[in-house]
Amino acid sequence: MEESVEQAGRKAERSETVDNLVRYGLVVYCFLHIMVAWLAVELALGRSKGKVSSQGAFQQLAQDTIGKVVLVAVAAGLFLMVVWQGLEAAFGHADREGWGLWLRRFRSGATAVIYVFLGVQATMTVFGGSSSGGGSSMTAKVMDMTGGQALITVVGLVVFGVGVGMCWHSLSGGYADNLSAEGRRGDTGRVYLLAGRIGYFSKGIGSCLVGSIICYAAITHDPKQSGGLDQAVHDLVHWPAGSPILILIAAGIACYGLFCLARSRHLHR
Repeated sequence: MEESVEQAGRKAERSETVDNLVRYGLVVYCFLHIMVAWLAVELALGRSKGKVSSQGAFQQLAQDTIGKVVLVAVAAGLFLMVVWQGLEAAFGHADREGWGLWLRRFRSGATAVIYVFLGVQATMTVFGGSSSGGGSSMTAKVMDMTGGQALITVVGLVVFGVGVGMCWHSLSGGYADNLSAEGRRGDTGRVYLLAGRIGYFSKGIGSCLVGSIICYAAITHDPKQSGGLDQAVHDLVHWPAGSPILILIAAGIACYGLFCLARSRHLHR
């Protein structure tokens, strides 16, 4: 019975239906990153003081009826990504074995949790919910629990580790495996690969920064310091040469989004 469940799970994970769901989810993820990059540029140019994050992008979309319809489509895409990464965590990476297999499955599981968070955040925004300041208050509640500081520290270390992994994925060229052979050919393929290298490295640095901020908040027992990348970006804009640096960060985020779009067209799983 257990073997048949495993076989059915692997068959579902490799199915064309899941491929199509993943393609839709990747297009949504591209759109989300392009929006965040645009918000970063707006902040760098002094045109906006809004959140440079997925939440900021969701709030921008929720300002009118059409935007809310788009946001529902975005939320659906994010939950489809949860299904994909959940299947990967449970049945995927069959070409690996030993620690390599479990490390890949753990990474898929962690990614699924991130997509759940984003999907719930988008859904709450559609229905008028707001998590403004919610991160700090939730962090404060967890810190006040027995072992709360240790738990927040572990979360920070996991986020930091994901960032290191993404940087290594960029530098080692491992990200290229996400594209089919056709997607890596010719001048277009070189553009895709360059966008992926820049995008993965930029996302990795961002995750390392967020992980460091979370760990610092846990060590100092100050949840107000757990604002994450959005707070760091708003602080950055006041630094000398902060605006040009922020525009470079925006370019990196946009590159990741474009690689997601290329991956949706030339999917390799």
